[in-house]
Amino acid sequence: MRTATIKRETRETQIELSINLDGTGKYNVDTPVGFLTHMLETFSKHSLIDLEVMATGDIHVSHHHTVEDVGIVLGMAIKEALGDKKGIRRFGDAIIPMDEALAMCAVDLSGRPLLFYDDMGLRGKITEFDFELMEEFFKGLVLSAGITVHLKALAGKNLHHIAEALTKALAVALRNAIEKDPRRTDTPSTKGSL
Repeated sequence: MRTATIKRETRETQIELSINLDGTGKYNVDTPVGFLTHMLETFSKHSLIDLEVMATGDIHVSHHHTVEDVGIVLGMAIKEALGDKKGIRRFGDAIIPMDEALAMCAVDLSGRPLLFYDDMGLRGKITEFDFELMEEFFKGLVLSAGITVHLKALAGKNLHHIAEALTKALAVALRNAIEKDPRRTDTPSTKGSL
């Protein structure tokens, strides 16, 4: 089983997170940031990664630390659960609509941490959640997972829809990339490692 459990405590946040890459999209998420909880549940459901998250943080300061740190811990767990990456597809992509919003994501489980992100420069709040924190979440995840991700909003006006389309696009692309390829027994790289 490709699983991992990560605990991370700082003066700003306390996070315990477990994943199963070969799951069915079951989740149990408890964070003090409602929209983050919603996006994590969405991520789990559409990636088919089982996800358990217990997080607390200094939300009296802002949501920033909690959102970013949960992204970091999720990325750490994905990296650990992937192990040597033998037999995986490595690449995945998705174009996902959410009503008027449209998002694209391409993933390479390359071992090279790079995020190319475009949210059309939109800013505003989703209830009490700053939309710009979506980039901080994705950046934390991508950099700590050591993967390359191109994530772009192609259309949309409603910030909730755009955030959800971006999250679903990453989830589906990642699901495709982490899947085992029945024809592959080695690591998908001419270098022999990722």
